[in-house]
Amino acid sequence: MNPGISARLDRISTGGHFLTVPMDHGITMGPVTGLVDLESTVDAVTRGGADAVLTQKGLADRVHPHRNGAGYVVHANASTTVGPDGNDKRVTATAKEAVRAGGDAVSYHVNVGSDSEPRQIEDLAALTRDAHDLGVPVLAMAYARGPRVEEDDPEDLAHAVRFAEELGADVIKTGYSGDAASFERVTAGTAKPVVIAGGARGTDRRTVEMVRGAMDGGAAGVSMGRSIFQHEDPEAITSAVSAVIHDDASAGTALERAGLTA
Repeated sequence: MNPGISARLDRISTGGHFLTVPMDHGITMGPVTGLVDLESTVDAVTRGGADAVLTQKGLADRVHPHRNGAGYVVHANASTTVGPDGNDKRVTATAKEAVRAGGDAVSYHVNVGSDSEPRQIEDLAALTRDAHDLGVPVLAMAYARGPRVEEDDPEDLAHAVRFAEELGADVIKTGYSGDAASFERVTAGTAKPVVIAGGARGTDRRTVEMVRGAMDGGAAGVSMGRSIFQHEDPEAITSAVSAVIHDDASAGTALERAGLTA
């Protein structure tokens, strides 16, 4: 592996495991709860044990003073919930812009099976080429989304993660299939580390049990946004998720350590 990529992967992970908190949702959904005072949220989740935070490039100056030494990932495409097609993600940053923004990695979202998939193939391939020329790792957010796929089907998710690896991604985020046994089929589809998305916020126990199941199914961690940054205590829920990912704790032990009982 390119030594620059290896060194930067170390900055966004701990011992090969990843706890990333994406906070790029403002461009998609607007200034939702948890993202208005972005500075406080970044401070809380990194104190709680997040390895890295992720935003669009325009928020870099609000992130860096508050990340407590954690890594920083710059997201490179977007769509909105009010636009014509939420699956049609368009480029918002280049690898060079990510580096200029102080990023340790760059990320890109692809919807495998969507009508916009062909453009996203081209864009992710170009991004991995340009990022790797700079020694920058790429996190691909690879989802099964479209008329011929199901978002939680393990075979469709396995296709999505393999898609991302074949285009050069170094770490791959995808949806969770619902249980450890089926998720093993997803992680077996690629030699790259796979992390799960969190989706809309649920109960604390559901969140932590989902992380436990994913890890038991071969995941390397999470890239979890709303379940963390919209929590009334982002530091505590991050701490609970970190205990599962970094300490191999059970869901119950992780919740207890963090002072969460829900």
